[in-house]
Amino acid sequence: MTFFEVTPEADDAVKVLDVKHWTDKLFSFSVERPTSFRFRSGEFVMLGLLDTLGKPLLRAYSVASPSWDERLSFYSIKVPDGPLTSRLQNIKVDDHIIMRKKPVGTLVLDALIPGKQIYMIATGTGIAPFASLIRDPELYDKYEQVNLIHTCRNKAELAYGKELVDRTKRDPLIGELALENLVYLSTTTRENSDVMGRPTDLIQNGKLFSLLSTTPFSPEKDRVMICGSLGMNTDMKLICEEFGLVEGANSQPGHYVVEKAFVG
Repeated sequence: MTFFEVTPEADDAVKVLDVKHWTDKLFSFSVERPTSFRFRSGEFVMLGLLDTLGKPLLRAYSVASPSWDERLSFYSIKVPDGPLTSRLQNIKVDDHIIMRKKPVGTLVLDALIPGKQIYMIATGTGIAPFASLIRDPELYDKYEQVNLIHTCRNKAELAYGKELVDRTKRDPLIGELALENLVYLSTTTRENSDVMGRPTDLIQNGKLFSLLSTTPFSPEKDRVMICGSLGMNTDMKLICEEFGLVEGANSQPGHYVVEKAFVG
């Protein structure tokens, strides 16, 4: 498929600053942050390219950098026949892509009522909004313990998350807070690793709480953020509600939130 080039003069065009390919199915990239652009850590924007008719082809992408960062980072799957990602995966430094400047999303701290600890549960590229949140000082002001759980099929797909956590704990702004309060647990579902299993199974059999040295979800103290495949999101909603947690939203904060726009 031949796409029209996004020129610097195009509406909502942003310049690509870096691109990194993690596996044959995963890549990340950063773009220049427009000077007027504001967002809350955990929100997403619409990104894309111009199709064969010169019209924008857009998909929702969580911003994977914190609200204070000077650049905007993103983490994406590569879909061989995907209308957008089959082309987006080929972008290079100094190329331009389209970014709509209206951030939205449910994975924001404002959508949760105060609690003592928070669980961020992600599968695949669903870790992207949490890459933003765990580097936001406000998160550590609100929670005594931050638990980041990332599940992928194999160990190679966990590389982005592992580097993210390492970099966060060395960060001049929040590194000390992360060292003290951020707990990271990675699991695989296909390849053997230190911890295997889907997050839903690990919660239901109690292993997750044992590994994190915590207790089962409680509405009084625990908050949960969920971002992953549609199946995982649906199963996690049911599990949260079995523990008595109530879903939150920007208009009415609750005990847990789910990113409904995540794809992949």
